[in-house]
Amino acid sequence: MVGLVLAYPYSITILRRKMTSAPIDELLAIMARLRDPKGGCPWDVAQTFASVAPYTIEEAFEVADAIARSDMPALKDELGDLLLQVVFHARMAEESGLFGFADVVDAICQKMTRRHPHVFGNTSVKDAAAQTVSWENIKAAERAEAVLANGGPPSVLDGIPAGMPAMKQAEKLQKRAARVGFDWTEAKDVLGKIREELEEVAAEFEQADGSARSERLTDEVGDLLFACVNLARKANIDPGMALRGTNLKFDRRFRRVEALLATQGRRPVEATLAEMETLWIQAKNEERGN
Repeated sequence: MVGLVLAYPYSITILRRKMTSAPIDELLAIMARLRDPKGGCPWDVAQTFASVAPYTIEEAFEVADAIARSDMPALKDELGDLLLQVVFHARMAEESGLFGFADVVDAICQKMTRRHPHVFGNTSVKDAAAQTVSWENIKAAERAEAVLANGGPPSVLDGIPAGMPAMKQAEKLQKRAARVGFDWTEAKDVLGKIREELEEVAAEFEQADGSARSERLTDEVGDLLFACVNLARKANIDPGMALRGTNLKFDRRFRRVEALLATQGRRPVEATLAEMETLWIQAKNEERGN
């Protein structure tokens, strides 16, 4: 997205010289220019909410990745890309007569004020944990009010996006159910469930093969993953961040395996599994200082 902006023939430098307002106004003007049907960027003009949505999700993940890597220069850059997504959607909404960027800002300001009555009102909270409870209670009331306004029966599961990444969605579902008492007592209690689900996965491998087994196995693996997310939640671990950390660790160690093989003049495809496993253990021990 940023590359497209910088590659546009219209000189951003000239645009900046013409502007003396706040940086956000400059960004809004750039987006308006890009979306201008007469002389704007053909790609930007052709976009819709639906076509831009995947980029919005991608940018959010890139922000999380920069945080996971503790790369602050990258985080600054990625936050800018994510802000551009907000401006992009707001611009398209304004063109359709729905709302503008100022309305987005106003809405979030009202929401933050409403959900922090201990700061902007007369109530008080004991600590961060109490504030989390207060925040969730206020959100639940807002969701219930919205559902009732549309004539539907409210549920504690209302408002969880269907398009949310599956792991995060699982965590959200579990947290909502836990709010009304549908939850394990201790984190260790989930271990039994994980063992149970793992046994069911193993059992499916012993059953009939073909598409039927594949469908049942998919279902059982899903149950196993759901239980693992539950364990992480009960242990106050963000499952997504935990998996992201493991992904980074795997990436780092496998690259080390490739480097070690390269010193032998070989590539992974030319090595046996046993040889790569030996190098993997070496890479792991190097990280641990062994």
